[in-house]
Amino acid sequence: MGLLKVGTPLHWDDMLEHCNYIRRHGVLQFLSIYRRMQHLENDPFFYGDELEYSLLKLNPNKTVQLSLRGPEVMDRLRGQEQESTGNGCAWHQEYGSWMLEGTPKLPYDGYAMSLVGVEQNMRLRRGRLLSALHADEVAPTLVAFPLMGVGPSFAATSTDSRSIAESSSVPDEVINPHPRFGTLTANIRQRRGSKVDIRMPLFQDLRTPEFESTEHPTIDMDCMAYGMGCCCLQVTFQASNMKESRYLYDQLAVLAPIMMAMTAATPVLKGRLAATDARWSVISQSVDDRTPAERGLEPGAPDPRMAGHGVRRQSKSRYDSISCYIHPSSQAYNDIPCEIDEEIRALLEDEGVDQALAQHIAHLFTRDPLVAFEGLIEADDEKSTDHFESVQSTNWQTVRWKPPPAKEGCAPHIGWRTEFRSMEIQLTDFENAAFTAFMVLIARAIVVFNLDFLTALSLVDANMARAHTEDAVRTQKFWFRKSVESEEDEVCEMSMDEIMNGNGAGFPGLIPLCYAYLKHIGCDESSFMRLDQYLKFIQRRASGELPTPATWMRSFIRSHPAYAFDSVVSEPIAHDLVKACSEIGLGQRPAVELLGDVQVEPITNGQYEIPLFAKKLSLTERKGLLEKLWPHRSDVSMLCSQEMDREQSCGFAAGERRHHTRLTACS
Repeated sequence: MGLLKVGTPLHWDDMLEHCNYIRRHGVLQFLSIYRRMQHLENDPFFYGDELEYSLLKLNPNKTVQLSLRGPEVMDRLRGQEQESTGNGCAWHQEYGSWMLEGTPKLPYDGYAMSLVGVEQNMRLRRGRLLSALHADEVAPTLVAFPLMGVGPSFAATSTDSRSIAESSSVPDEVINPHPRFGTLTANIRQRRGSKVDIRMPLFQDLRTPEFESTEHPTIDMDCMAYGMGCCCLQVTFQASNMKESRYLYDQLAVLAPIMMAMTAATPVLKGRLAATDARWSVISQSVDDRTPAERGLEPGAPDPRMAGHGVRRQSKSRYDSISCYIHPSSQAYNDIPCEIDEEIRALLEDEGVDQALAQHIAHLFTRDPLVAFEGLIEADDEKSTDHFESVQSTNWQTVRWKPPPAKEGCAPHIGWRTEFRSMEIQLTDFENAAFTAFMVLIARAIVVFNLDFLTALSLVDANMARAHTEDAVRTQKFWFRKSVESEEDEVCEMSMDEIMNGNGAGFPGLIPLCYAYLKHIGCDESSFMRLDQYLKFIQRRASGELPTPATWMRSFIRSHPAYAFDSVVSEPIAHDLVKACSEIGLGQRPAVELLGDVQVEPITNGQYEIPLFAKKLSLTERKGLLEKLWPHRSDVSMLCSQEMDREQSCGFAAGERRHHTRLTACS
């Protein structure tokens, strides 16, 4: 969740005095990285995933609440990881006090068998998290808590402070106590000049009362927690060089709405069924820090301390789809507004940055930094990247291009990376691993086969809107290229089935391209067996044979005995939904309608490595152990008694005799 520093964060009035300095020096820090690393070549392919979990409390009275123990649980898990050896997990803070992010301890290497290891590590994370929960807690991989902001008791809070977000429905205590998160919340609100205003269309059911008086009723939300409280699945790839990372960025941006629709899992917001299935627009609105003038609503008084004086038109929220491709060969497809800072672009181009990349950076830096820390404003631009990351990490787009970070001490080398950010988190580790593996395979196929998916960005944005709609996989068509050859860029509307599985008319399909790549590299048989399961599962979802999690959840709610067909998700319904989602994720509840013939093996509590201890037992301890193992064998006591007598008669030291006993253990 962005750049986490320790210190005293500046409130917006104090931040304003430093915004221009931070923006300028952020660009200078980027230039320092660019000069040092632009010629970096032949980095190995690595990748990693990020999963986000929700800590929830199931109560005996059929209610469910947020459990605000995220920081406490994270500290415990981090401590246990330090005591653990071998492949492990890393745990990170997230925006909400009920949230937690888990990643592999180290990135995965570029071998086919590592793709099978992804699910094993995800299961490891879920099992270890399970060991840190209270008996009444669960930690499902849900995108959004269904009762966020509903009633006074949706969160197990001890206070009701509202001074940070000023929300009418969500107390500040749900925000992670790390000072960055509260400051980020308050500074977005203050820069904007009002609370955030989130409006999502309400689902019309048989007896939804709002439709009797309003043609297009909405679910209204008023704080950042509704958006940044959503959980997702992200995958990051390390490229061979800068050029490859930029090419991947552009190609994956086209796939972002496709994969969001494929993983849609957000049909409930604020206790109501929504007429959408995905989270993205909710988050986009939840962090929209644009002033009224920047949103084009009304003229404003220019403030020279702000980017664009606070009045330059900004066509998108800072959490949105991309506004420009960044590879030099992609520029003809940039056909939407992309606001830039002309002074910054000129500086970048004067320093030798090509036009396409200069436009991207100059676009990012049309935004103000949102968090800075007291005493950390001035920095060495040749050694620090804090100001660059302050702006870069708060431009939350569907893909993120990530230059190498500043190297610290003996930290391992990290190269040019591309982060894929649009997918929604799935209920099971099988699903999350399947979509991670798919993204890795298609990313490698793009590079190796030199595939070209580029379409005009206006069509990518149109796809993004369609991807939000209810059951988009089955009901929508998406703009896509008819051919993957770069010489042929004609587009047409295709169903999800055609995009993923091929249309029989020249477009092979993304999944067949993954199979072609596996054949090309000569994938080993054991890895292929699991990867084949993943790809066949995705094929079945793309064809509509299997539903998305959003469609499954909507069906679960509408078939619940307590549902009144009024679009209201009551506490008993939410309780049962959360319980079912948790049990499915843990392998405790079959879900044939969601997963088909896939069976999720039950997750075991803990899953920490068990060392082969060398500590020797005393005779008394050994006797007790043997009697537990063979309680009805009289010769156990006799044997141990004889052993004790011999030891005493021979005068052996206890330690010496135990060594011999270990070598001649009785069967």
